Amino acid sequence: MRKLLYALAASALLFTSWAQANPELRSDHPERYTVVKGDTLWDISGRFLENPWYWPEIWHVNPQVTNPHLIYPGDRLALVYIDGKPRITKVASRGVEKLSPKVRSEAIDTPIPTIPLDAIASFLTETRIVSPSEINGAPYVLEGADGRIITGAGDRVYARGEKPADRVGIFRRSQEFVDPDTGEFLGLEARSIARGNIVAEDGDVLTMELASSNEEVRIGDRLLVSEDRRLTTNFVPSAPESEIEGQMIAVEGGVSQIGQYDVVAINRGEREGMEEGNVLAVLKSGNLVRDPVTSETIELPSERAGLLMVFQTYEKMSYGLVLQATRSLSVGDKVTNP
Repeated sequence: MRKLLYALAASALLFTSWAQANPELRSDHPERYTVVKGDTLWDISGRFLENPWYWPEIWHVNPQVTNPHLIYPGDRLALVYIDGKPRITKVASRGVEKLSPKVRSEAIDTPIPTIPLDAIASFLTETRIVSPSEINGAPYVLEGADGRIITGAGDRVYARGEKPADRVGIFRRSQEFVDPDTGEFLGLEARSIARGNIVAEDGDVLTMELASSNEEVRIGDRLLVSEDRRLTTNFVPSAPESEIEGQMIAVEGGVSQIGQYDVVAINRGEREGMEEGNVLAVLKSGNLVRDPVTSETIELPSERAGLLMVFQTYEKMSYGLVLQATRSLSVGDKVTNP
């Protein structure tokens, strides 16, 4: 009898988990929605679904659409039912259009992004994770033309070291990431300062002309090969395929409180199965309280307090963008499967 009860309980738990793992429509979802400029896929998903990362599972692929995840301002979306299951699809405009003289206009062929790209653009195109040996062995800035110690776009600088390439970027050593649980070194963040071209070599002294700069170049900054990473705009929201248990280990700008659209680093990467587009739940760490009876220090349970989407992965760590935050988050808060 006890085994039967255990079996029934396990079946009920499995059914509950399965039910929670399926897309659930919001009670106030629209039947029709017209995409407007400024929308993101995440925003639109949140209008229809309780869990926006399930968007790919209810999207109905139209045969005439090459990439169903490319949605443009002006597109009309409709909630339909196919074989009794809810699906969202693009619909064509219908009805009679009254013709009248007007200025001819054409839509800009730019799909809406999954998440706000302005919040992560610098990470996708410039900031990178390197090893200490890679940046320590790179050429370094000696000074600017005319002995200047601070330079910028349009200036000429001199560096010393082996020429990495004709087109290079100037980077500054930033944060070192270490796993808070194991102490393992996860990577070193190299922040992009400027870009330019090597125009002359004299032994190991390099002359570089700065084409652009984000901030002033300083003596000691390092030269690395310039990477033209294409800006990805069509992340597909998804839950990780493997079980993820990690932490937020840093936040851009070093602020003490983390909120919506802040970029964070997490101590899980490609080796743990992280992929771009993965959505993670953020669990706010519980407060430490003193037990009034035993005088022990007790940590209260963690509570779900936000969601983030991974947009850049490396071997041992990843960057993510906080998309929802029901309360102030902090470095050290846990991340897990949504």
